[in-house]
Amino acid sequence: MSKTFSQAVTVFRESWLPVPATPAGYAALIDAYDLRVPIPHTLYAIGDRHKIIEKDGWHILTPRHAPEPTLLGHLTFALKNEGLDLAVLKRLFLACGPKPIEEMVKSRPTGRYSRRIWFLYEWLTNDLLDLPAVETGAYVDALDTAKQYGGTPIASPRHRVRNNLPGTPLFCPLIFRRKELEVFQQANLQQKAMEAAASVPKDLLARTAAFLLLKDSKSSFEIEGERPAHDRIQRWGRAIAESGKTPLSIEEFLRLQRIVIGDDRFVQLGFREEGGFVGIHDRESHMPVPDHISAKPEDLSSLMKGMIDFAQDHAKHLDPVLAAAVLAFGFVYVHPFEDGNGRLHRYLFHHVLAQRGFNPAGVVFPVSSVILERIDDYRQVLEDYSTRLLGKVDWQPTQQGNLTVTNDTADFYRFFDATAHAQFLYACVMQTVEHDLPEEARFLQSHDRFQRELNEVVDMPARLADLLFRFLNQNNGKLSERAKSKEFAALTLEEKELVENIYTRCFDEKI
Repeated sequence: MSKTFSQAVTVFRESWLPVPATPAGYAALIDAYDLRVPIPHTLYAIGDRHKIIEKDGWHILTPRHAPEPTLLGHLTFALKNEGLDLAVLKRLFLACGPKPIEEMVKSRPTGRYSRRIWFLYEWLTNDLLDLPAVETGAYVDALDTAKQYGGTPIASPRHRVRNNLPGTPLFCPLIFRRKELEVFQQANLQQKAMEAAASVPKDLLARTAAFLLLKDSKSSFEIEGERPAHDRIQRWGRAIAESGKTPLSIEEFLRLQRIVIGDDRFVQLGFREEGGFVGIHDRESHMPVPDHISAKPEDLSSLMKGMIDFAQDHAKHLDPVLAAAVLAFGFVYVHPFEDGNGRLHRYLFHHVLAQRGFNPAGVVFPVSSVILERIDDYRQVLEDYSTRLLGKVDWQPTQQGNLTVTNDTADFYRFFDATAHAQFLYACVMQTVEHDLPEEARFLQSHDRFQRELNEVVDMPARLADLLFRFLNQNNGKLSERAKSKEFAALTLEEKELVENIYTRCFDEKI
């Protein structure tokens, strides 16, 4: 049965359009088939004037861009102008069923868009249509790489389509090409990191790496609001230092969770057997007030398989930072564990980058410490998708203060737009490469010089020398009156001045 597509509207799904316009592409399909899906960041519509408008998340095109008011017309418009939204397409295919797609392909059996739609239907639903294989025609890509980042093409002779999707039907978030990402990629951060490491003496690089590793481990706990014992921070740091060496598997995830949790007396280890959410409880009713709702426990097996398969195969064909963003943010949205998800999510940044040899051997980029500095931006990126997802998840509270999801949501964790996540991670990596790594190396060089020159002025135990340095470092190179009169009263006036001059000389460059 054919669907009726809407005419000009001023409001779409409770959001105002900049001008009255007729929804097109995904917007029209979402409306006609009443699809409950996270709404794409940008929607398209056709205005009644010959003026293109981009405003408030809408791209209003002119009447000459109007598609045919049919399923094929709007699907073709979407693929041509909007790229792939696999979550919308999957729900559309389930809603319309196979017959309209079969009729569409039969009407244009060699059409480049009809073949792409046919391939995507079978790829997403795992349901073969009653259609013969295409025997002629040039191959066409499933994903338009001018709009989104794709994977290594694999021919599908049945459709004469090259499957260049960067994932599998179990897990395939997509990233749009943006100028910001191109700038990051053109910065050659991997080469810069290698050059920065090569310019530092090996013993100094080892100490720099140790500091950055400890900094990252500590910051990852601080992001979660935890201040664990130092041995627990070091234990997690050692796990991060080994990231990328062991392939991801269910057993590896469980091993990492045991390390990050430490004391498991009050935490159920292993994958969740109940629902999960991130948020608070109402103070009076103790009802969940979720900011994010995790994947259903019965979906965890297939979602984890999808992520592991992505890490083992498809991630190796993507830009390393993009692959790290897709895997790590996909994991944190799924939230497979009762506890430890955030730290494991950030571990996955390190895993992918190390696996791909992006960072110098033995050096861990302190991504978590950069995230801690940019915590508001980090939360905004997490909410970029969580907020759009939240209204599409039906749930009921449990007596234990948890919740149970009552509708089918697995596809929303398999397929999402990871563009904002990739841009954020690239910005963090750029800071670690261009600032943190070289600045820490310079700091240690200056600190070593300070210690050598200090020893030429006065002989004191290492403990007191470190204390003296901390006083100077905290007071812009000057000894406080307290330090002069108490801890270092034994120094002569001339020695105090010499010590301050040494500090200034060693740290005359901003670090």
